[in-house]
Amino acid sequence: MSALSINDNNFLRQFEVEINGNLAKVEYALQERKIFLTKIIIPKDADNDFKDRFLTEIFEIIKEKKLRMMPTDLEIKKFIKSHRKYMDLLPGGVRI
Repeated sequence: MSALSINDNNFLRQFEVEINGNLAKVEYALQERKIFLTKIIIPKDADNDFKDRFLTEIFEIIKEKKLRMMPTDLEIKKFIKSHRKYMDLLPGGVRI
């Protein structure tokens, strides 16, 4: 399992990576020191563990940038609930 080459496209406000000729992306909005993860789009032909790897690497980027994240997309919220180690990226007092 190799690392994904994720591009942080600031102009379109999305993390993106090409997979099988298609674009997987997580759209976001920045506000102060918070990043709101608003939508995830994964190509239908992606393998089963792609979404987990994609989100894990995005969360590492967020951690490196010292941002707090606010997931508004239901799939991203479900991922965080099942991977509780990322709860520390949420702002204080926020529960999902």
